[in-house]
Amino acid sequence: MLTQDKKLLLIGQVTDISGIPIRTIRYYESLGLIKSSRRTEGGFRQFSLDVLTRLAFIKRAQNLGLSLEEIGNILQVYDQGQAPCGEIKEKLEDKVLQIDQQIDQLLTLRSEIEGLLSGWKNMGDHHEDTICPIIQNTSHTIDKNLCNR
Repeated sequence: MLTQDKKLLLIGQVTDISGIPIRTIRYYESLGLIKSSRRTEGGFRQFSLDVLTRLAFIKRAQNLGLSLEEIGNILQVYDQGQAPCGEIKEKLEDKVLQIDQQIDQLLTLRSEIEGLLSGWKNMGDHHEDTICPIIQNTSHTIDKNLCNR
């Protein structure tokens, strides 16, 4: 009895199943995130079914904020036969810290913008040397007298 080769998928089939564009699949392959098993006589890439699991992992990791470089490092650990969960946990903990910093920055920005908007009704006369007095805070405006010295 002959053994049958594992089912291989053409790149178009991988795209249809995964929803990931061919161009992206080629890009991931160029980065080493995925590998084609072989090529057909016509030169078309063929992938084993496990590429679908890898692509799903890559997309999920990207959605969680991991970069392709970080994902590549995780996949290298996996490809060496080790569980990369500890490394993933560290990276996700770092992402949480980054998100907290971004939230703080956004809250500060929001407060600043709300302060500017609250002064909108109190806006005085428009001066020729300003574009918008609300944004051009007097502490940031160049004193023309200093420039004329």
